[in-house]
Amino acid sequence: MKKLLLGLLVSLMIQPIWAQDVESLDLEKAIQLGLENNYQVKIAVETIKLREGEIGIGWSAFLPVVDAIYTRNFSNEDVTQTFVSDPETPREILGAKSRSENFTVAAIYGFRPEAIVAIKRLGQLAEISELDAKVAVENTVAAISTAYYRLVLELQRYEVLERTLELSQARLDIAQAQYELGGAGKRDFLTAEVDYNTDLSLLKNQSQIIEAARINLNELMALEPGAAFSVQDTITVSDELRLIDLEENAMMENKQWLITQRQENVAFLQMKELQASRLPAINLNANYANNTFNSDAGFLIQNQRAGFNYGGNIALNLFSGFSLNRRIQNARVQQKIQEYAVDQFEIQLKSDLYRAFNTYQNNRELLEIEQRNYAVAKESSEIALERFRLGIASYLEFRDAQVNLLTAENRLITSLYNIKEQEIELLRLSGKIFFENSSQAWVPSGLDQ
Repeated sequence: MKKLLLGLLVSLMIQPIWAQDVESLDLEKAIQLGLENNYQVKIAVETIKLREGEIGIGWSAFLPVVDAIYTRNFSNEDVTQTFVSDPETPREILGAKSRSENFTVAAIYGFRPEAIVAIKRLGQLAEISELDAKVAVENTVAAISTAYYRLVLELQRYEVLERTLELSQARLDIAQAQYELGGAGKRDFLTAEVDYNTDLSLLKNQSQIIEAARINLNELMALEPGAAFSVQDTITVSDELRLIDLEENAMMENKQWLITQRQENVAFLQMKELQASRLPAINLNANYANNTFNSDAGFLIQNQRAGFNYGGNIALNLFSGFSLNRRIQNARVQQKIQEYAVDQFEIQLKSDLYRAFNTYQNNRELLEIEQRNYAVAKESSEIALERFRLGIASYLEFRDAQVNLLTAENRLITSLYNIKEQEIELLRLSGKIFFENSSQAWVPSGLDQ
C-alpha cells in the first residue's frame, strides 16, 4: 500500500511538468514573445521617437516665426475739449464713442551659427537612442536565452532524478523481496526505503526549482507568472568560437562600445556649439499692419494706415561675465572625460571577452572529461545493480554507484549549460547575438545550433 501511494505521488509530480495539453515553446518563439512584450524594449523604442522629435525641434530654428494679431477696441467716454481759438467756450461731448481696429502680421527670423552644430549634436543623440534600443534588444535576447536554457537544464535534472528514483525503486523492491524471503535483514530494507524517500524528496524539490525557472522566463517574456508551456529541447554545443573573431567583431558591432564613441562625439560637438555662440547672430523682421481708428471727439474723426515695415540687426555678445568662457572650459573637461571613458570601456570590453572566453574554453575541456566520467559511472551503476540483484554486492556498494551516476550526469548537463551560457555572453559582447531580417523582426544568431 505504501509503495502504491509513493508511486501515485510521483505521477502527480510528473504530470504538470510534462503535460502535453499546453503549448510548446522553443527558443525562437520565446525570444519573439520577449521582444514583442518586454517593456524595456518598448521604452527604448519610444525614446528613439523622442530623439527624432528633438531633431525636428532643432531644425525649426532655421525657420522664421510668423504671428498674426487682430485687435478691436471700443470706448464710450464723456469728453470736454478746450480749443486755442476759443478758450472761453469749451466743447462738451457726452458719451463720445471711439473704435480702433488693428491687423498685424509680424515675421521674425534669427540665424545663430551654433544652431548648425546643435543639429549635428542632436543627430548623435538620436543615434545613441537607436543603439540603446539595440542594447535593450540584445540584453533581452541574452536574458531570455539564458533563462530558457536554465529551464531546459532543470528539466533535464528532473529526468536524472527520475531515473535515480527508478533505480531506488528497483533496489527497494529487491531489498523487500530479500527481507520477506529471509535472505536479508530488515535494516537493509529500511535503509533502501530511506534512500528511496530521499530521492523522492529531491524530485519534489526539483519540481519547485523548475517552476521558479519557468516564472523567471515568463517574467522576461512579460507573460503572467502562471502561463504554462512545455519545453522539450536539449542543450547542444555549437562549433567552437574563436577569440580573434569575437574581438574583431566586438570592436565594430558592440553597441555599448559604439554608444561610448557617440558620447565622445556629443561632448566634442557641445564644445563646438558653445564656441559658435561667440559668432554674430543675424536677426531679420518684417511686419504688415492695417490700423483703423474712428472717434466722435478730437480733430480726427477717422485715421487709417496700412503698409509694410521691415528691418534687421546683427547682434554680437561682447561680455557676459566670463560665463561663456567657463562653459567652454567645462565642455573641454567633459570631452576629456569622454575620451578617458572610451579608453576605459575598450579595456573593459576586451577584458570581459577574455574572461568569458577563458571560462568558455575551460568548460569545453571539462565537457570531454565529464562525458568520459559519465560513461564510467553509468557502466559502474549497471554492474552494481546486477550484483545487488544477485545478492553479491551490499546496499552501500549499490548506493555509492547510484550516487556517483547521479553526480556524473548532473555535472555533464551542467557543463553543457555552462558552455551555452558562455556562448550567449560571448555573442552578446561581440555584438553577434541577433541580426535583423527582411521582415524587420529580431532573430537570434548563433543560439539555435
